[in-house]
Order: sequence, then structure tokens, then C-alpha cells
Amino acid sequence: MFGGAAFDEINEAKANMDHIYNQTDPRMYFGELEKLDYAIPGRAKPIFRQLIAHLQRLRNDPVRVLDLGCSYGVNAALLKHDLSMRELFDHWGQQKMEDATSAEVVAHDRRFFADQGEPEDIEVIGIDLAQNAIAYAEDVGLLDEGFALNLETGQLPATAEEELASIDLVASTGCVGYVTETSFERLLPAVTQGRSPWIGNFVLRMFPFDAIEETLNDWGYVTQKLADQTFFQRRFASADERDQMVEQLSDQGIDPTGLETEGDLLAEFYLSRPIKDTAEIPIERLFHA
Repeated sequence: MFGGAAFDEINEAKANMDHIYNQTDPRMYFGELEKLDYAIPGRAKPIFRQLIAHLQRLRNDPVRVLDLGCSYGVNAALLKHDLSMRELFDHWGQQKMEDATSAEVVAHDRRFFADQGEPEDIEVIGIDLAQNAIAYAEDVGLLDEGFALNLETGQLPATAEEELASIDLVASTGCVGYVTETSFERLLPAVTQGRSPWIGNFVLRMFPFDAIEETLNDWGYVTQKLADQTFFQRRFASADERDQMVEQLSDQGIDPTGLETEGDLLAEFYLSRPIKDTAEIPIERLFHA
């Protein structure tokens, strides 16, 4: 079983963007991601939208989504509004905003997202260790509530426990690997206070999911992987990053031939649901063309 120490070793081989992850606005971070064709939130959008539609039918209420590792609220922007990743890159990369202050960017983005209309079907709560990114996403209206927390090193505060009691869907598109079973162990008591949420994780193929799956199983969850599908996250930042990631996969007995060897970081989708829900609605019925 892989733990946090093994994940740290894998992460050392990945391109490091920590120095731009917690800016006061997303221009620099998404400028770098655009160079790598970062795409996973857009690839995840139709999957999460189908899950949200099922949950709406089951619960007859607006769906409350917890975005784990939410950064600047990109998943919220895509799920709440009729926007694509290309449109978000174009928006945050506008040259007319290049010399703007962060305060001017926030004011501009608040108007931009308000003009997209207010969605009636979902609310999005965010958790991320990047305090500035959380503040931006709240200020521009992408997150209905945000918590700057590192669940690998600390417990949930009481205020967060109360807010997370009625979550319907926990979603992540790249935090597993930085986040381990420790974070889920600290999160699950809060999100399962009422009805247990569905939990959907897009996980890069070099990060084993078994320890998290075992933790979820202890809380009455069944985890299923969407079979025979991979999802493009981004291009490798360098040949060295590619070679090290390919080596990591091969060492784990995962064949990267024709996949990561072609230059792309690829994720798989894991859906964890309470036993009763899994039995009543097979995963094949959740996703359709």
C-alpha cells in the first residue's frame, strides 16, 4: 500500500508550480497551465454534471458540491456556468488585464461571472491550502464558501464541520497525490453527518488509490473505477518529467505504452458511493452518451 511518503517521491518528479499556486489572482497560474494544455476540469465537467443530475433527481434539492483542492474555483466556474476551459483561459489571459492590479482583476471577474447568470441547481464549497486562491474564488462569486485548510496536517475546524454536514457530492480533479487517506479520514466524519455524499476523484495513473479506497470502505462506501477510460490532464512539462513518470508507472506494473509515453499525463475516474446507492444504480447507468 502506498502512503504519503511514496506520494512525495512521485510528486518530486512532477513539474512544481507551488510558487504560482497561491497568487492573489489566477493569471500567472493559468498562464503556465495553458502552455501545458491543462484540460482535466473540462474533461471532468460532463462526468460531474451527470452525477449532479442524478443527485437532483434523488434528492429534489439543489446539489451542494465540495470541491477538494479547488484552487481558484475553476471547477465551480465550469459547473455553475456554460463555460469551457478554452473560454476560461481566454478570459484570464486577456492582454488588456495584463497590467491590472489584483484588485482590478477581482472586480472585473466579479462582473464577468455575474453576467453568466446565477445557477439554480448547485452550490460549491471549496477546500484548498492556498488561502489567496480561496479568497479570490469567494470574492468573485465562484465559491459559495471556501476554507483554506491543509487536512494532511490539521483537523477540520468546527465552522467547516457545520458547513459540510449537507454535502451531496465531493469532487476532485487532481488533488489526490498531494491529498492522501489522511485528509479523507478527517473529512468523512463531517460530510457523513447527514446523508452520505457521493465522492468522485480524478486520479493520475501513477498515484495508487487503494489506501483512500480502504478508508472509504471503512465508512460504508463502495468504490468503482470507470472502466477502460483515461482522461487527459495536461502535457508533460519536459522530457525529464515524462521519463520519470513513465518509470514510476512501470515500477508499479502499469503499462504506459501508447499513453504516457506519448507525452500526456492521464487520469482515471473513481466513484465512491454508499453501498445502498451502488446497488440501486449501477455505475453503467450513471454515464451515457
